[in-house]
Amino acid sequence: MNYIRYLFLAFMFISLIYSVSIYMVGSGTFSFLIWIFSTIVFGLLFYLSGNGRWMRIPSGIRCAGYLIIGLTAIVFTICLIAMASHFKDKGEENLDYIIVLGAQMKGGSPSTIYRFRLDAAYEYLMKNPDTICIVSGGKGKNETVSEGDGGKEYLISRGIDPERIIAETKARDTVENILFSKEIMDRSTSDDTLRIGIVTNNFHVFRGIHLAKRYTENQVYGIAAYTVPWYLPNNMVRECFGIGRDLRKFRIAKRESSVIQLPR
Repeated sequence: MNYIRYLFLAFMFISLIYSVSIYMVGSGTFSFLIWIFSTIVFGLLFYLSGNGRWMRIPSGIRCAGYLIIGLTAIVFTICLIAMASHFKDKGEENLDYIIVLGAQMKGGSPSTIYRFRLDAAYEYLMKNPDTICIVSGGKGKNETVSEGDGGKEYLISRGIDPERIIAETKARDTVENILFSKEIMDRSTSDDTLRIGIVTNNFHVFRGIHLAKRYTENQVYGIAAYTVPWYLPNNMVRECFGIGRDLRKFRIAKRESSVIQLPR
């Protein structure tokens, strides 16, 4: 059992170091707290696994602990496998539209993670000159420009024809990215056989395309953008919470797919 105990200790220090690295990025989120919590959990497990402390805990509490750990592991494993299954998505050629899901603007320029999405869109647009791009995202409290406008300017600066880029500037989350972009497409055509690509970072593709498939009758494809490997664990763990949060929206969307209601 000692090797398991010291494994807990190793994970405790790894989580602590990782939390500091995530905090130092200054992304504007509090995701580093996930790793602080992980540090505390592994520290507690290290303490309880020594000197027979765990076995002195009442059996009912121990069984509850095993159940919580097991269910958490199962849920996270399912979510991680679902995300990983779309890591290599490249869409199809000559899609009618691609939708770039917005991410943070920093100092008037796309953040690193947003730039990866825009670069993936740029590569696709260069190879498929008839595809129209919708860059979706509103202006947050800590942003000087909307994500839609900032993303459009970035693509124009790289040489994409402005006539091929539409900025959607109201969306506040992934669901609104999809809904408001769909509204733009609906104003252009009533065709429900469009082929649409969802451009986002690899860990986010699963949720993006499954939301889109439930809010539209059009064909939907994923286009996966790069993520720096060091930050991938943090992004994937955060995304597990995002998937859990949107499960209810998945069910509502599926039930109301014939009549789309924009959120108020």
